[in-house]
Amino acid sequence: MDDDLTSSSPASKNVVFQFFVRIGQIYQTYLDKATPHARARWVFAVVLVCLFLLRIFTAQGWYIVTYALGIYHLNLFIAFLTPKIDPALDLDDDMGPELPTKSSEEFRPFIRRLPEFKFWLSVTKSTLIGIFCTFFDAFNIPVFWPILVMYFITLFCITMKRQIKHMIKYRYLPFTHGKPRYQQLNQEK
Repeated sequence: MDDDLTSSSPASKNVVFQFFVRIGQIYQTYLDKATPHARARWVFAVVLVCLFLLRIFTAQGWYIVTYALGIYHLNLFIAFLTPKIDPALDLDDDMGPELPTKSSEEFRPFIRRLPEFKFWLSVTKSTLIGIFCTFFDAFNIPVFWPILVMYFITLFCITMKRQIKHMIKYRYLPFTHGKPRYQQLNQEK
């Protein structure tokens, strides 16, 4: 009799808990299906951002939400461009670690601090939250929006200048154009 009580936990009988577990499984299934389709994912994210901007332009408000979303996307982008192991923190020698420039040096691949899929997922989620926030007047705080735009542009330029200098100093390029393909030599006799 005691075995029956201990084997069936209250969580297994809780319908609400099981509902949210099932929702999480469905959500994860769709994320798994979307993973190999990078272009389609980014097109979807750009469409969402455009819908958000359209909502902002037609409603003429929610500039604080837009500013916060822009700053968050900028932080995500910087994390996407930054290597997982920052060469500036490796102080073994005077020059710091660098990518190999000769064939005899060790190859260390570029590993991002924020992988592409997590970058896309964060952009998509935050844009959906931003769209959701535009339906509530509590988030429509009156501000003089040109100041926010100028401050965002200034912040973007300063941040990107620092990131580009870091990329040049430690000689890494965070973008690749796909998998390298090697051509076979035709050896005809």
